[in-house]
Amino acid sequence: MDETGEGEEYLFKIVVIGDSAVGKSNLLSRFARDEFDQNSKATIGVEFQTQVVQVDGKEVKAQVWDTAGQERFRAVTSAYYRGAFGALLVYDITRRPTFESIRRWLDELNTHCDTTVARMLVGNKCDLEDIRDVSVEEGKTLAEEEGLFFIETSALDATNVNTAFEIVIRDIYNNISRKVLNSDSYKAELSVNRVTLVNNGAGSKQSWSACCSR
Repeated sequence: MDETGEGEEYLFKIVVIGDSAVGKSNLLSRFARDEFDQNSKATIGVEFQTQVVQVDGKEVKAQVWDTAGQERFRAVTSAYYRGAFGALLVYDITRRPTFESIRRWLDELNTHCDTTVARMLVGNKCDLEDIRDVSVEEGKTLAEEEGLFFIETSALDATNVNTAFEIVIRDIYNNISRKVLNSDSYKAELSVNRVTLVNNGAGSKQSWSACCSR
């Protein structure tokens, strides 16, 4: 298939990780189906959904995996990091312990994934500003220290949810494009996974912190 032609398919696996009840499943359902379940139950094991987005006029399929946050399922979900091109590390802005867990999740991600994984720190539930327990500045600082993108979201009212996923997807697209310039073998390896590659301009890390400013 002509890499610069029409109709090529891009398939990027993205994992959503973080402690239990930070809103991972609702972020996914808001992104994939524009739905929010007020009574959603804890994810058991791993679930995934696929959403199609456009990047530079190209069709990209994001296969987003929702991993259980409970400790007892971590051994089950660790295998699902394999092959991930991107990750959203999610905490609940109203529960500081979920923020303090981020470095542990980041360590686990780094253990199982390639260093080129596009990583986004997500402070979820920013609609609950009146009971906030983690400041925007704290989120920004952690993201800067660890080289992550950063954004605050609300799965409830959809604030920044699509933006969070789209930033990660674009960074994956750019990361792969840079790899292709230098490695034919990497290109061949990714093609086996049905990821079509094109040459695209390199992106840079940015800090996204817009939240609830409407």
